[in-house]
Amino acid sequence: MAGEVAPPAAVVAGAGEAAGEMKRIRVHQTGPPEVMRLEEAEPPKPGPGQVLVRVMAAGVNPVDTYVRAGMYGYSPEVPYTPGADGAGIVEAVGAGVKRISVGQRVYGGRSVTGSYAEQSLFDEVQVQPLPDNASFAQGACIAIPYGTAYRALFQKAKLQPGETVLIHGASGGVGSAAVQLARHAKLTVIGTAGSERGRQLVKEQGADHVLDHSEPEHLEKMMKLTEGRGVDVILELLANQNLASDLKILAPFGRIVVIGSRGAVEIDPRDAMQRDAAILGMVLKNTPSEEFQQIHAQMGVLLAAGVLRPVVGKEFPLAEAAQAHRAVMTPPAYGNIVLIP
Repeated sequence: MAGEVAPPAAVVAGAGEAAGEMKRIRVHQTGPPEVMRLEEAEPPKPGPGQVLVRVMAAGVNPVDTYVRAGMYGYSPEVPYTPGADGAGIVEAVGAGVKRISVGQRVYGGRSVTGSYAEQSLFDEVQVQPLPDNASFAQGACIAIPYGTAYRALFQKAKLQPGETVLIHGASGGVGSAAVQLARHAKLTVIGTAGSERGRQLVKEQGADHVLDHSEPEHLEKMMKLTEGRGVDVILELLANQNLASDLKILAPFGRIVVIGSRGAVEIDPRDAMQRDAAILGMVLKNTPSEEFQQIHAQMGVLLAAGVLRPVVGKEFPLAEAAQAHRAVMTPPAYGNIVLIP
């Protein structure tokens, strides 16, 4: 049962199944999506403080593609199994695990052995109970997308009730999560998307206003929505394209949180100076432990209450990981991409 102290050895459920081989994706060298191969291996065994999860769905995030391509600033030692996020059923727990029990439905992030696999190891601190009202596919969309959105909105930008937030790319995984969280916090939400289907999704998630970011005049429309004042906070998922123009539409003392970028950008510092603006960068893996726990305490409550509803845009079989990587980087964005082992 949850809360009981585990015995010194790992507690294993379904040992007959776990003893066989499992399928997983392996990357033997950085490069294009095709470097990912489906292979078989012995399932990992949980060490102290670790949890073995039978993965029912694995989240596919843009960061996975950057790491695979060798474009993220660091590369894991090859060969490796991609994927940080996943959801499934606990098959075994290691010594000292007290909060998570065998047979429990969970979601997790920062997988130790990679989540693009039929079974994956997570540190106990990275695993959270998955409420019954969320599917495994939805559970695979929580750790990075919702963790990023929550940290950007409330821990970095420190948004307050009544403020206005502009969410670029609001139809994607992080964007749709941010819309739901901001709307629940009673903020005025402006979302952008590049397709009619995406804009409908953003509206369904609760945005007050939805704009087409492919229209040259969409920023002028946004300024009219704020009666010329500008927005208090911008969540920026493509800084190399938008950061310079973002600075021109901020309200006084506005904040821009840079979540994603695919290259360099030139800005005019005077645009920031005139508004006393702040440009805040973030990478989720830098989150301090106390703030990480705060994020997932909120996620659990809001998921169970039905406030958060992760949007699954496409599902791919594990063997089609390459197609999933292409899909997550191909606009227009629509929800999250998941792999089903």
